[in-house]
Order: sequence, then C-alpha cells, then structure tokens
Amino acid sequence: MTSDSQQVDRSEEWEALRATHLHPKSERPTSTAQGVHHLALLSSDVERTIEFYQGVLGFPLTELFENRDYPGSTHFFFDIGNGNLLAFFDFPGLGLGDYAEVLGSMHHLAISVSPEAHGALRERLNEHGVTIDFDFETSIYFSGPDGERLELIADELGSMYGNSVS
Repeated sequence: MTSDSQQVDRSEEWEALRATHLHPKSERPTSTAQGVHHLALLSSDVERTIEFYQGVLGFPLTELFENRDYPGSTHFFFDIGNGNLLAFFDFPGLGLGDYAEVLGSMHHLAISVSPEAHGALRERLNEHGVTIDFDFETSIYFSGPDGERLELIADELGSMYGNSVS
C-alpha cells in the first residue's frame, strides 16, 4: 500500500456497496456452502512445513498422500479446528518461485484461536525464532516457512474486534 492510497477517502464507495449488496441478516438467504473444506497452499519442504504447523502451531497432521493431479507431489492436511483443514502441496521439479502477493491470490490466512492459546502461541513463535510482523490486541501476524502470511486471531468465529462479521 502506498501513502497515496492511505489518503484516499473511500467511505462513500463503501457505503454505496453496503447499500447495494449487504442485506440485513434476517433477509439473507442461507449460503449454498457448508464451510471451508480445506485451503490449499504450496510447500517447498514437506517436513519443514509439518514441523512448523504441527510442531510450532499445534495443528495436528491428519493425512498425507500423493496428489492425484501431479505424480510425485505430496498432498497433506492439518486440523485447524471446527472441522476445517489447511492443506499443502509440494510440486517437486516445477521450480516454483517465492511467495508473491498478486491479485486473486491470498493476502493472509486468519485462524481463530482461544485467548489462552493466543498467548501460548505467541510465546511458542518467539521460542522458535519466528518474527512477529504485527501484534495488536487479539491479532498476531507472522510468516510461515514459505513466506505465507498468517494471522492468529483471538476472536470467536463470526466476529472481529468485537463486531459481528457473519
């Protein structure tokens, strides 16, 4: 974000979008989705990824098998609570570049944790030498082993900073 974009007042645009598209909760149709089955990210090193997500963050590895779409590629999953999974692929031999933020890609993944786990995970990140990029009240931002941006947020699912977002 440039300093120019920080000076732009988009409040009228946002109000128009809310007026056009945001319906009161009582008038919203039921979603056609059941929830996030899994979010799939890319890994350059399967073991390092497992050690970070299971060993540091405490997300249990639930399965690991060959990716059906790319022979020799590993597809593996972590339990991130509430029936949600975080998945990874490695693509050996493809020569993928470093993490890059581009339109249509992921900015960051926010994972809800309890306030107690939030404090304990902050300590574990520090103990493992993980740089915390931003730490404000209920949010901790840091990068995973391949540069993926992560947030641990100590807010209940469906709320953010005391406001309902669902």
